[in-house]
Amino acid sequence: SFYYGTFPAGFLWGVGSSAYQTEGAWDKDGKGPSIWDAFTHRRGKVLRNETGDSACDGYHRVKDDIQLLKELKVNHYLLSISWPRIMPTGIKAEQLNEKGIQFYNDTINSLLENNITPIVSLYHWDLPQVLQERYGGWQNISMINYFNDYANLCFEKFGDRVKHWITFSNPWAVAEKGYETGEHAPGLKLGGCGAYKAAHHIIKTHAKVWHSYNNTWRREQRGMVGISLTSGWGEPVDPHSQTDRDAAERYIQFHLGWFANPIYRGDYPEVMKNYVGRKSAQQGLGTSRLPTFSVQEKTYIKGTSDFLGIGHFTTRYVLQKNFPFLQVSSYHTDHDLAELVDPNWPAPGPKWLYSVPWGFRRLLNFIKTQYGNPLIYVTENGMSETVQCPQLCDEWRIQYLKGYINEILKALNDGVNVRGYTAWSLLDKFEWDKGFSERFGLYHIDFKNKNKPRYPKASVDYYKKIISANGFPNPREVENWHRKAMDTCSATHQHLAADSLITHMEMVTEIVLPTVFTLCILISIVLLIFYLRNHS
Repeated sequence: SFYYGTFPAGFLWGVGSSAYQTEGAWDKDGKGPSIWDAFTHRRGKVLRNETGDSACDGYHRVKDDIQLLKELKVNHYLLSISWPRIMPTGIKAEQLNEKGIQFYNDTINSLLENNITPIVSLYHWDLPQVLQERYGGWQNISMINYFNDYANLCFEKFGDRVKHWITFSNPWAVAEKGYETGEHAPGLKLGGCGAYKAAHHIIKTHAKVWHSYNNTWRREQRGMVGISLTSGWGEPVDPHSQTDRDAAERYIQFHLGWFANPIYRGDYPEVMKNYVGRKSAQQGLGTSRLPTFSVQEKTYIKGTSDFLGIGHFTTRYVLQKNFPFLQVSSYHTDHDLAELVDPNWPAPGPKWLYSVPWGFRRLLNFIKTQYGNPLIYVTENGMSETVQCPQLCDEWRIQYLKGYINEILKALNDGVNVRGYTAWSLLDKFEWDKGFSERFGLYHIDFKNKNKPRYPKASVDYYKKIISANGFPNPREVENWHRKAMDTCSATHQHLAADSLITHMEMVTEIVLPTVFTLCILISIVLLIFYLRNHS
């Protein structure tokens, strides 16, 4: 049932985005190429061969987008820094890009001038391409020191103003989609080993960066360093079946626990070690495909997070499923489970994203119990649509935000230590291998228009009301928000339709008229030649 009430005073409300998905300017002002530049420039890797080369043109539209943040009345903005924009090869000793550093300085200063707190992620998937080519990216242990140099440069240049740092955003996707399935950059299919190895190096890198901050910067800058982990919730199909309950536990441990357990408890989850170890032995391997931490490493990694960032989008029903022994190993067959969905769950957008708000409260309570009730910031939560025509009256997103934010309020009453919420995302943007076909934005972007104008969806008005009220005061007021939001979006839709018509006319003027003019000249030349021949 819906719970009416307000969040504690000082609860932070914000929105987020990432560098590669929004900035564009992929080769401007000294920026080096990232693995996503290289990946998207290879045909067949992204839907419709789209790229983030210009994305939302955020590199040139910072002031405009900060105005949108002011309109929303958010407390914070979660952004990521592009490693190759400030360090083109990824190696500090080789080259620094002062223009890139200045860009982030200007962005951070503009946010603070407008009373918006920057929460900065050091890594949202855009590894410098040079490090991938020379060393194999996250398959190579040398990334630990290169990334630590990069992190320390960021602390040095921006840490006097940035007090909330995220080392990695959703490292599960970096490891699994980048090095297991190859769906994401760098597009490697190293089945059964690649994801585990990449994750192992990422966890060690995170710990090193936390210690660097703790030893060198914390006393002076007084900030916090955490990590942002994205996980769905796994609910047993039959809650009375021990095998289904165990399968649901494995689902969480192979997603969230893979990274959170070493950071909060000092090692990989026992169930991961057991399952991957057993499957490796069945293959005749002498050691487990899941790497191990030494005693010293376990001590070094444990406790290296001042807060836990949580990204959460959806839930699955989970049941036991035994995979037969296969010579070809896979992360996805290691955990012996199958995922199901309830066909009654709303899924207005892509078929992976079902709206199941109650799963969020259960996930937050799992974290509280499993990891000693850490300080949590929700770093990503949102709904996308896949419809190609503009959808400004996004009622499904309003219902999604209302339901999921309400479950956080319930979790707070359960004693979970949640301090902030970040809606994902500010803008429609480049959605990785899905190109521009999935749209998470509170603001619609007309990507066909070279100026990439932003238009508020109904969810902007609704989220703004939640922020102003710091929750859900009473049924009458909340219902009124919904009605006003839908009224506002109808007017915006008319404005968008008019602008689209103008854009279409401009395209006709820019492309068709010169073409017609050129054809007329050619026809005139041909006629003139005929005329001269006949009269010669």
